[in-house]
Amino acid sequence: MSGDAEDRIRADRIAKVEAMRAAGVDPYPARTPARVPVDEVRERFGSLETGAETGERLAVAGRIAARRGHGKAMFLDLADRTGRLQLHATVDALGDDRYAALAETDLGDVIAAAGEVFVSRRGELSLRVGEWHMLAKCLRPLPEKWHGLTDVELRHRRRYVDLLVNEDSRRVALARSRMVSAMRAVLDGDGFVEVETPVLQPIYGGAAAQPFTTYYNEFEREFYLRIADELYLKRLIVGGLERVYEIGKDFRNEGVSFKHNPEFTMLEWYEAYGDYEDGMRRVEAVVAAAGTAAGSEIDLTPPWRRQTLREAIREGAGIDPMADRDRGRLVGHLEERGVDTSADETWADAVDHLLSHFVEPAIEEPTFLTDYPVELSPLAKRSPNDGGVVERFEAFCMGMEIANGYTELNDPADQAARFQGAGQADADYITALEYGMPPTVGVGIGIDRLAMALLGIRSIREVILFPTLRARE
Repeated sequence: MSGDAEDRIRADRIAKVEAMRAAGVDPYPARTPARVPVDEVRERFGSLETGAETGERLAVAGRIAARRGHGKAMFLDLADRTGRLQLHATVDALGDDRYAALAETDLGDVIAAAGEVFVSRRGELSLRVGEWHMLAKCLRPLPEKWHGLTDVELRHRRRYVDLLVNEDSRRVALARSRMVSAMRAVLDGDGFVEVETPVLQPIYGGAAAQPFTTYYNEFEREFYLRIADELYLKRLIVGGLERVYEIGKDFRNEGVSFKHNPEFTMLEWYEAYGDYEDGMRRVEAVVAAAGTAAGSEIDLTPPWRRQTLREAIREGAGIDPMADRDRGRLVGHLEERGVDTSADETWADAVDHLLSHFVEPAIEEPTFLTDYPVELSPLAKRSPNDGGVVERFEAFCMGMEIANGYTELNDPADQAARFQGAGQADADYITALEYGMPPTVGVGIGIDRLAMALLGIRSIREVILFPTLRARE
């Protein structure tokens, strides 16, 4: 629809609002009459035969989604979050004035309607309107019935319209919500405590990422939006809470892609007296519950396939990354295959690049890769069998990483040395470790990416209700 046409429709609807107010009718009242959801109506009466009269009077509320008929009778489709219900309105039931006012409503208007439930001669469950009320006048036209909101960027910028007209968008939003609830239920049932940790932090840490920076006027110093929850959650393990988790927003001031958004949702949990084997078993249980709740078609039945990182790269990229710590050998292998290595400053960078380029995209079924180089994992505990690797895993599914976990480093001297080597400094966290953190496993699951994998969606913007977008000119 052109901008001029939309402006004309909006002007016409504003005129209707003014006419309603002049007639003493509030187009945006504060109260909604008692109502029942559409799915409840269908559950109670959906099995009735064609032509059945129930004698039951109910009230419903929602948007006008369609209109048919003219003259002295019309049919409207009323839509709420749970479904659609046909409304049958007649002059005889409403009287001339109320019928005419209903005929003046527009698609998208939010109304309440009350009347008797019956089944039409065509077998459609319906409500015979005895009274109705305007609840919110819609001033802008909804997208065309047969085309929906097809401009992908506009769908993301006006998600409220997208949700109104695209059933698939509503399905994804509700599936994601059920997924998170199921994950929370598993952890709650296993004795974990849900906590909250600071989003604004004086020192950022827990991952290798660029932070967003802000300024705290009262303290006259810079603060950072957190890039991870990890270091604060592990302080709580030191404090004796033993099993903690947090579902919250993290922020990384980096690029945007089909699987990266600068603001994203993470689930992190930490379990005292556990190791990365326990972490993998719990990931299997948590993700399987999420998949069931979301209606995923992926087989998430434990146990998942497991492979060491070394074996996976050797198999997928044709080179043994752990034969030595020679950056040049790995970079040369990448360049021979036409891969840009300008960002591979270290041997560890090259290992990670081999993983992300050759291995990760090819993993479809749920899989754990284990035993990562210590250089890639500054917060993980070294393997007792090989000091060059740590007890770390990453879980992959449908070509992307969905979880990361490891046996936590709890030796304060080793942690301080690794912080120093990485150019980091969190003295208070080292102090916490000096009070003694028991053997602990920590796990992080990216909620957005997990939703992508479980629902078969290829863009992170489709699973975030309000993704970050560039400003329009």
